[in-house]
Amino acid sequence: MAKLVFIRHGQSEWNLKNLFTGWVDVNLSEQGVEEAKAAGRKLKEAGIEFDQAYTSVLTRAIKTLHFALEESGQLWVPETKTWRLNERHYGALQGKNKADAAAKYGDEQVHIWRRSYDVLPPLLDANDEGSALNDRRYADLDPRTVPAGENLKVTLERVIPFWQDEIAPKLREGKNVIIAAHGNSLRALTKYIENISDEDIMNVEMATGQPVVYDLDENLNIVNKEKL
Repeated sequence: MAKLVFIRHGQSEWNLKNLFTGWVDVNLSEQGVEEAKAAGRKLKEAGIEFDQAYTSVLTRAIKTLHFALEESGQLWVPETKTWRLNERHYGALQGKNKADAAAKYGDEQVHIWRRSYDVLPPLLDANDEGSALNDRRYADLDPRTVPAGENLKVTLERVIPFWQDEIAPKLREGKNVIIAAHGNSLRALTKYIENISDEDIMNVEMATGQPVVYDLDENLNIVNKEKL
């Protein structure tokens, strides 16, 4: 039996400002720091010990992982950072206020961009200074791999290979794993491991800083799920 824990990063500075964030690298807000630390205390109280940690290459997720591990006395646990656990790329919407976008494009259109499973947002131009192609943390990737915008379907398609190649083998060995990532990358994993339909996943929410704990058998079937 292995334990798998998901933690969506604590509130970020752009969450607080109601901005589309995506791959933009913003920090945790003061509340976000406290949420991450509280998550660590909950894990300690639950007596959950980890063998491996995973996170994205974005600061808000990395810091959430570190605060949670520190508060639970496990900062030494080996960790792997990967772009495949990044938040969904919101394309040209990144950096825009969600209310302003609704006023410009209409509530219904913005709702579709945010909540539809397979509708892409407006894509970010490759020449835009905010393009991930200009960020050295993605310099080793094939430029064709770097997104200009994603929906949840595309996010799932980039997350699942990492799950299959890296995370699942650890769990099958009985290792306890913690993943600190983002609302949409974690929703993609949730959809996959719980076999949630395309329609139903759109109603699944990930609260910031709340550990979601799965008990998995050797075939990675869910034996129990609990939110701390």
